[in-house]
Amino acid sequence: MLDRALSAAIRRPLLAIARQLVAWRVGADAISIGGFVVGLGAAGCIATAQFSAGLAMMLLSRLFDGLDGAVARLTQPTDRGAFLDITLDFLFYASIPLAFAVADAAANALPAAVLLAAFIGTGSTFLAFAVQAEKRGLKSQARPDKGLFYLGGLTEASETLACFVFMALWPQHFAVLAYGFAALCGLTIVGRLHAGWRALGP
Repeated sequence: MLDRALSAAIRRPLLAIARQLVAWRVGADAISIGGFVVGLGAAGCIATAQFSAGLAMMLLSRLFDGLDGAVARLTQPTDRGAFLDITLDFLFYASIPLAFAVADAAANALPAAVLLAAFIGTGSTFLAFAVQAEKRGLKSQARPDKGLFYLGGLTEASETLACFVFMALWPQHFAVLAYGFAALCGLTIVGRLHAGWRALGP
């Protein structure tokens, strides 16, 4: 829901950093992989109850996630790069609830499982629609900069990151935050099912 507005707000500083990275011959795929490695580091910190370090590494990882697309657009976007970006993003998103479950299995395992199930729903509706939209030659008017059709929703990347930040700041409230965000993901799933059903009709 907030991704489009946030992308517009940070586009200029991201572009400035991306231009410098291009000058240093740093490729978009390398940035994607680097961001994923940092994201796994964040998950590792959270799993060992180092929540402040995990928060810092999460934010750095998401900065990388914004930069890889900016660098790709300044050079040459590729299908392989888009595939790598979205795959590593989803793996990162899955790693954070899992890390909280590892940190305190007794309190967090069930809410983490519920949240991960909700992520499967949002991810599958997002990717399944993108596949069918590509077959029909549909293009996203809202996010034409993306490497695949970007079907929005109530819980997008910005909202997910915000939830993760709150979890890292208040890990004792992980269960409440996980259940609440899973409910919002449920609304996103319903909305995407409805949008996909209408858009892909005869």
